[in-house]
Amino acid sequence: MNKLPFIIEFCEKSGIKHIESPSLREMTSFRTGGTASISLHPDSEEKLQKCVLFLNENKIKTFVLGKGTNVLALDEGFDGAVLSMSDYCGIRLIEEDVIECAAGTSLIQVCRFARDNSFEGLEFAFGIPGSVGGAVYMNAGAYGGEIKDVFLKSTHILPDGRNGAFTRNEAKLSYRHSAYYDTAMVISKVYFKLKKGDPEQINQKMEELMQRRRDKQPLEYPSAGSTFKRPEGYFAGALIEKSALKGFGIGGAYVSQKHAGFIINKDNASSADILSLVDYCQKKVLTDSGVLLEPEIRVLR
Repeated sequence: MNKLPFIIEFCEKSGIKHIESPSLREMTSFRTGGTASISLHPDSEEKLQKCVLFLNENKIKTFVLGKGTNVLALDEGFDGAVLSMSDYCGIRLIEEDVIECAAGTSLIQVCRFARDNSFEGLEFAFGIPGSVGGAVYMNAGAYGGEIKDVFLKSTHILPDGRNGAFTRNEAKLSYRHSAYYDTAMVISKVYFKLKKGDPEQINQKMEELMQRRRDKQPLEYPSAGSTFKRPEGYFAGALIEKSALKGFGIGGAYVSQKHAGFIINKDNASSADILSLVDYCQKKVLTDSGVLLEPEIRVLR
């Protein structure tokens, strides 16, 4: 990457942590992939704003990465800058019923904060391993709940460095989608509006849902969660199972025996193995059921 010295100079002058040739395997939950040219790790909104402006002004290929739990990094790596949100964290109560979260904050931490402050509404999200920003970006959901149910507003940084904000309607949260999807806007803060509840009941529900995850999902293997979006009128896992693909593998990548909706890195899979298995499942299900499965995972490219 010919602009690498320029990026390093910017980071050093701005006091922004950076890592040359970071391992994408270590930054993503599939535990596959090569290296990126560089990763930037701002730890404040001001530094995040500087990064966004700098990277866009200089036309540097960039991928914004939260916890990397819904992302597949390619084996050949990424010839560009990864803007990591991992160090930009923080949660606080700003009103009687509103929580403010920095975009890099773990969604699990936010759920615990809500419980500890006797707020209900986020129980469904306990166990979703992503960041708050990522959860809004794709309107994460589970067990009958979605981020849009508790979302109040968000702030973001535009490519030119200006601040922006979306209300609940403006964010256009729908199934695994938002107004942020495939744009250059970078989410900076998220605000959740919650209701007071009984902390013991909240905790009980959280633990019940976590146990359901342990019982039904292959948490013992690296994955990116549900591999495919839910087709209208169907369940992806059921369609894959109907095609007798449970336990089927390519290279080190396998369709989970525990839940067919998950492709797992069972035996030192490459990203190419995973992509080949995704493609195979799509073609087999389309042939058998006439339904084209749409991947939920994002490819870092």
